[in-house]
Amino acid sequence: MTLDPMVWEQIRAGRAPDAEVVERIARSELAVLGSAGAADAGARLSASVLGAGPLERLTEDPAVTDIAVNGDGRVWVDRGAGMEQVAVSLGSVAVRRAMAVRLAALAGRRLDDTAAYVDAVLPTGVRLHAILPPLVSGGPHVTLRVPARVPLSFEDLVAAGSVPVGWGPVLRGLVERRVSFLVSGGTGAGKTTLLGALLGLADQRERILVVEDVRELAVEHPHVVHLEGRSPNVEGVGEVTMVTLLRQALRMRPDRIVVGEVRGAEVRELLSALNTGHEGGAGTIHANAASDVVARIEALGALAGMSLPAVHAQVLSALAVVVQVRRHGRERAVESIGVVMGDPGGRPRVVPVLHRVRGEGGNLAGSEGSEGSEGSGSGGIGGSAEGDPAGWLALRRAARERLVALVGAEVVP
Repeated sequence: MTLDPMVWEQIRAGRAPDAEVVERIARSELAVLGSAGAADAGARLSASVLGAGPLERLTEDPAVTDIAVNGDGRVWVDRGAGMEQVAVSLGSVAVRRAMAVRLAALAGRRLDDTAAYVDAVLPTGVRLHAILPPLVSGGPHVTLRVPARVPLSFEDLVAAGSVPVGWGPVLRGLVERRVSFLVSGGTGAGKTTLLGALLGLADQRERILVVEDVRELAVEHPHVVHLEGRSPNVEGVGEVTMVTLLRQALRMRPDRIVVGEVRGAEVRELLSALNTGHEGGAGTIHANAASDVVARIEALGALAGMSLPAVHAQVLSALAVVVQVRRHGRERAVESIGVVMGDPGGRPRVVPVLHRVRGEGGNLAGSEGSEGSEGSGSGGIGGSAEGDPAGWLALRRAARERLVALVGAEVVP
């Protein structure tokens, strides 16, 4: 099948070709292929030009959240229970490279030997990462993150058991009373999904500014403005960083400033914004336990040139609550809700007020935060409880009282 030069011109310009052009090309094949053949040709051409080619049917599977093409050409998908290999043939290394280059072009990005990796979003909303040899072994590696067709609402998460019913008023209170919070968790734990659902509870008169490196956060709200970073071009110019975007967002009359994922020097601007009257700010951060969040912020603050005392002072003043999420098999659920408190040494720590424990059979049940629930060590809870159990119990009581005051709701395990 020969593609119209217009199609290639649009792809080279980084634009998705018009669906009308694709349909016209498919119709031109009718005399040769017949009506059934032309319909199939149209579907394949549309997938090859407007979508992800042979991977398109996987992106349309509502159960699929991630697709990975390895250098050996094997294709893996995640349907919620971990990665599994699927039987999809993508052809030779040259064919797979051409697919990766085309996908990058559809996202308005360049992918070649001088710009050998790309992180972008396709016109369909699918997030794309592609990287070429010799930065990776074998052939090109392509990773696709497939967004939910319809963003899950907070009620959806409660109905699915991802949020305990008794914790609903607490999480609603965080948003309604404009409490600053972070959603923490590991890769694929559901951080972005929960944050989007919570922001959907915000007053519809509010203006929400969302800053992301690559757009991923979906919020069902009438007034959301998305700012997205930009990588430098092959000459090393044109980069727009998260730090720059946060500074711009502050000038755009925000009611809330949200950072899709705090993972770099932008932590300084976010903490500063939350400390200068911008209430209700939120974001996600990668940490496998709530007790690791402060250490993670300390490390990011160091990247931004902040001293440890400055980080501690800003965190204690700006950040109120950490909501921890965890993935267990197919289940993604809120694991704990903790309050940021200062310990006797002046260091902030996340004190769990509510925590879910996994009992026999893997079932989750809610409970009050316990001494050992968040691990041990210098930043953990176990170490403090063992060294000063009475002081730790007093800190937990104070954290519970503060959470009740913050959200205006009773804390129910």
